This record gives sequence, structure tokens and C-alpha cells, in this order.
Amino acid sequence: MEKWHRLSEGAKAATSGQSNPMRDIRIGKVVVNMGVGEGGEKLEKAMAVLKSLTGAKPCPRKAKKSIRDFGLRKGENIGCVVTLRGSSIDEFLKRAFDSNKNKIKQSCFDEYGNVSFGITEHINIPGTKYDPSLGIFGMNVCIVLERPGYRVARRMERPGKIGHDHRVGKDEAVAFITQHYGLTLKKEKES
Repeated sequence: MEKWHRLSEGAKAATSGQSNPMRDIRIGKVVVNMGVGEGGEKLEKAMAVLKSLTGAKPCPRKAKKSIRDFGLRKGENIGCVVTLRGSSIDEFLKRAFDSNKNKIKQSCFDEYGNVSFGITEHINIPGTKYDPSLGIFGMNVCIVLERPGYRVARRMERPGKIGHDHRVGKDEAVAFITQHYGLTLKKEKES
């Protein structure tokens, strides 16, 4: 009988307007990617730009296959990436959204709570000055939204699956991003 009483108290708390902390949405990580298409000096300049924008050390990325027409060899470094976590996310995202005039397309959101958008020129980001010795680079920004408990899918021992009801949906992702960063949704035909 006591067990039933405890369950009914929990049900009362859930229906009385108290929020469930496991339903809170948070930003898991932000991945910033620059594809240069070639290695060498151009890649080094792109890595310097990415380090100055994010404050984190970028990692080079290799070509997955050889493409003779483009002059690419498999295993050659052709891009760089930075993964941001923790407190450095908010500052970078505010500047990145500001470079797109605080507007984002509905098509940037996917069904699993991820948001991806591009920045055509890094000098559009506020606080960035043009350096002629480095040049101008574009980048892709991918934001991963998650809820508490997503670690179950990533752990090494006995990984599990995230239930369908616990995943962040497209509508929840749109509401979270627009509310936290003050964004407006663009029409699909606007560029």
C-alpha cells in the first residue's frame, strides 16, 4: 500500500505544474567545420582563423577517398574542425547567429534536435577583423541539442538506446533556439 501511495504522490507532483528536470533541453556540443579542399599553407591559415574565432585548437580532417579531377589523395588533410562544449558555446553562438542577422531557416532543423547552418565569410562574425595574410573562409556550424540521460547511448559499457519520447523533436528544437537566442525564422525563399 505504501508503494502505491508514493507513486500517487509522484503523479500529483507531475500534474501540479512542477517540471521534470529530465525533460530540460540543453546544448550538448557545437561543431564548427571548415572545408578547404587542399592541405598545406591554405589549411594552416584556415586553422589559424578557426582558432581565433573559437579559442579552441582545431583538428585537421583527412580526405576519405581520392578524386583525381580535384587533385585529392586519400588521407590528405583537406579541412579542420573544432568541437565546443561548456561555457564557450554561448559566446560563439551569439556571434555566429549575429553574422546571419539573427535569422535562421526552418530547414536548418532536423527531426533529431540538431541545427546546422553556414557562414559564408568569417569576417561577417562581429568582432572579427579582416587579415589580408589569412584570407576569407566560410564554415558550417552544427548544434546538437540533448536532454539529460543521453549519456546512455554514448557510454562504453552496455550502451542503450534513447527512447523516441525522450528525443528532442524539431518543434522543441525550434522553440529552444528561438527563445534562448532571440532568433526569427526566415521564409524558405529568402536567402
